[in-house]
This record gives sequence, structure tokens and C-alpha cells, in this order.
Amino acid sequence: MSPEMEYIYTVYQEGSFSKAAEKLYLTQPALSIAVRKVERSIGMPLFDRSCKPLALTPAGEIYLETIKKMLLLEKEQQQKLNDIQHLVTGSIRLGGTHYLNAYILPGILARFSRRYPGVELQITEQSSYSLVQMLSARQIDLTFNCSPTLVKDFARYPLFEDRVLLAVPRDDPFNEKYTGFALTAAEIRRGRHLLPDCPKLPLAALAEPELILLRRGNNLYERSSEMFAAAGVTPRIRMDLNQMVTAYHLAEAGMAAALISDRIVRAESDSLRFYAPDSPLATRVFYILVNRDAYVPVAVRRFVEEARDWMRR
Repeated sequence: MSPEMEYIYTVYQEGSFSKAAEKLYLTQPALSIAVRKVERSIGMPLFDRSCKPLALTPAGEIYLETIKKMLLLEKEQQQKLNDIQHLVTGSIRLGGTHYLNAYILPGILARFSRRYPGVELQITEQSSYSLVQMLSARQIDLTFNCSPTLVKDFARYPLFEDRVLLAVPRDDPFNEKYTGFALTAAEIRRGRHLLPDCPKLPLAALAEPELILLRRGNNLYERSSEMFAAAGVTPRIRMDLNQMVTAYHLAEAGMAAALISDRIVRAESDSLRFYAPDSPLATRVFYILVNRDAYVPVAVRRFVEEARDWMRR
């Protein structure tokens, strides 16, 4: 990338000529002259200087789009050169939800870092939908998702399954009515809910307890909505929020029932009773997703292999 392009990209990032000049170790007049030279060559201004911070003009947006493409090409070139030398170095930008980052990835990340200390791991935490958008824009290198409608647009590798459970506070009258379907935390940890003879809760029962639900943008929101629709029920919503782990802890505290993943259930907890919904939607397959249109560095490929090996243990 030419120095002039670097100057313009830095002005765009910093939003002012003075801050960009300081970052580039240039004087502000020298930076302004360099940018105006480019503007004269294309016959249009790149920045609207009447705005604070500076805003791009339509010509500037086109120019910045080209710069971003060149940065991607330069990054891919360096990754390919490193790979030819068999050096697993560089960085991996991972995107995960709080559930993945807190309950699934710690062991994977720890082992990978021990085996490949030269690779920097950068972790972004957002909703699953936002992370897919970031992957499409190449803002991250990989993410994890279980939505059939979203995973089809990416190269994908199966990682693990989980089961959606209804978690109900132990003292809720719901448990007396459905005692034949109830499971303890210890039984969930032993995998009782995965056995063919485990009784499954009729979906119509989801209409009865007060529920803490996740908001739109979470896969569990989509699945629970489909389960409610399949049963023809309207849920009694106590509250909605963004994090499944928070919903689980609120259910433990006795606030209301919640739909959660079996992988966050703690065996030592006896404050909840769990129910396996009678629906194929209760089984989720999580995939590692990478952008099929981008070069996949060796470091990312090794991470995929290590993650899948860890989950098969």
C-alpha cells in the first residue's frame, strides 16, 4: 500500500488531521499536502472538512473501500508466506457468544495456546447473529453457530451438540404436576436426558411456568419461538435478556423458569428441576464457521483441528 493510502486511511481512522499526523509522526501541514495531492489527482475531495470528526465524501468512501481490500490482500499475502515457511504464527480472531466463551472454549484455548505459543488469540464476544455478520465482513477469522439458515453460507466443521432444557425453580408448583418428567442437575450431568427412555416434556407444558427468555439475535430465541409456535402456546414471559448464563442464574435464584443448554448445568446445584422438551429443536449442532471466500491460514486450520479433537475427548 502506498504511503498516501496509509495517510488517508489513518486520517479516516482518527477522524482528524492533527491526530493522524501525530500517529504517523508527520507534521500536520505535510499530511494535509499529501492528502490534497491525492484529491487533486482524482478531482474530488475525500473528506468533508466541515464535519468534526471528519466524514468521508462519496469519493472518499470508494477510495477507502479500495484501501480496505488492499489491506486484506496484504494480510493474506503475509499469511501465505508464513505458511510456506511452516511457521504457525500470527493471530486468530475468534468470535463467540458468552455461552461459548465461558463454557466451551476455555479448555480448547488453553491447550491451543500451549501447543502454539506463537499464535495470538483475539476473542470477540457478541450475539451469534452479529458474529456471523462480522465473519462475512472478514472482521473475524472464525466463529461458532448452530442455526441451519446461517451456517449454510460458510465453510463449516461440526464441533459439538447440546440439548435445550427447561430449568424450573425447585419450589415452583410446576414440578408437582410434571414430577414424572423432572430431572435433577446430577442426572443431567450423567446424561440421563440423552437416553431413549428418558421421558420428554410435552411442548404444551411450556405455556404454564413464568419464563425468562432470550432476546432476538440469540439462537435460543429462535428455537424457543418455534417450539411455542409448534405447540400453539403463548409463553408467560417474566423478562427477556441477552445472556443465557444470566437466565440460568436467575432461575437458580427462584425468579422464574428458563430455557438453557445442558452444558451449563452444574452437578452440585439442587435448586432447579430440569425437563427435556419433546422436540427435535431441542438438539443443537454447533459448527465452527470460516469464510469460504477468504484464504484460511494454517493457524486457523490447526485451531479447527485442535478444537474438534478436544470436543471428541
